[in-house]
Amino acid sequence: MKITLTGATGFLGSALTAHLRSEGHDLRILSRNPAGRAGYFAWDPQSGQPPEASLAGADAVVHLAGEPVAQRWSPSVKAAIRRSRVEGTRHLVEALTTLSPRPQVLVSASATGYYGDRGAEVLSEVSKPGRGFLPDTCREWEATADLARALGIRVVKLRTGVVLGRGGGALAKMLPPFRAGIGGPLAGGRQWMSWIHVQDMVRLIGWAVSNQEVQGPINCVSPNPVTNKDFTRILAAALHRPAFLPVPAFALKLLYGEMAAVLTESQRVMPVAALDQGFQFQRPELGEALSDLL
Repeated sequence: MKITLTGATGFLGSALTAHLRSEGHDLRILSRNPAGRAGYFAWDPQSGQPPEASLAGADAVVHLAGEPVAQRWSPSVKAAIRRSRVEGTRHLVEALTTLSPRPQVLVSASATGYYGDRGAEVLSEVSKPGRGFLPDTCREWEATADLARALGIRVVKLRTGVVLGRGGGALAKMLPPFRAGIGGPLAGGRQWMSWIHVQDMVRLIGWAVSNQEVQGPINCVSPNPVTNKDFTRILAAALHRPAFLPVPAFALKLLYGEMAAVLTESQRVMPVAALDQGFQFQRPELGEALSDLL
C-alpha cells in the first residue's frame, strides 16, 4: 500500500516507519524538517494543509503528529498541544477533500486521556469521555478526524496508552531512577496504568490500516492494565533493583505543574474493540514485555 505518515520522526513514528517498511509498504513522510530526503515532504501541522504531492495516490493516511504532552504545561504549551492536534488534523482533512481518488482510510492518533481520571472503573471504547484539558482536547481531536467520514473515508481513532519501547517514550524517562535504585510508586501507586508494548502498538496500527472492518475508536493498550504500584514492582524486578522510594503527589506537582495529573490519574482501559475483531497481542503481560525490552 501507499501510506502517507505524519509524526514519523518521533518515538512511536520511527518504530511504525520501520514496521511498515518491513511489511513492504511504500511510505511518504510528512515532517517539519524533511532535509531533502527522498519520500519526505515539509509540513507544519499548525500552518496549513500538507502539500498535495504527499497525499496524491495514497491508499491510507496515518496521522500521529502533535506537540508532546510530557512537558511542563503553561498556557502557551497547552494551546500548542490543542492546536497541533485539532487544527493540524483539520488541515489534513481539508487537504483530503481535494483529492481524487481519496485514501481509503485515515488512522488518526488520540489517547486514553480521552477518559480522564476514572479510578478502578473498567473502560472500553463506548465509555463516556472524562472532563478536563486532555479529555476535552481528545474529544475535539477525534471529532475533527471524523470529518473525513463525510468524504467516504474510513476513520480509525487510536486511543493510545503508555507505549513501552527501547530508546524513547515513557520507559526511557523511568529507567534512570530505577536503575539507580531510587525508583518508587507515584502518589501512592493506586492509579491504574494502561500500557502497550511498542511492537504490539505498531502491529495494531498496521492491522487498523489493512482491516477494512476496523473503524471508530480503538483502545491501543494491553488487555492487562496494572496499578502504578504493580508496575513499579514489576519494573524493579526486571532490573534487579529495589524500588522503595515513593514519589508524593506534591513532588510531582512541583516538578511538572499541571501536567503531573497525567501521572496520577487512573485509567483502567481495555482493548475491547481490537479483541472483538480478532487482534492478537504478542506481549500482553507486563513482565514479559519488560523482559523483552530490557
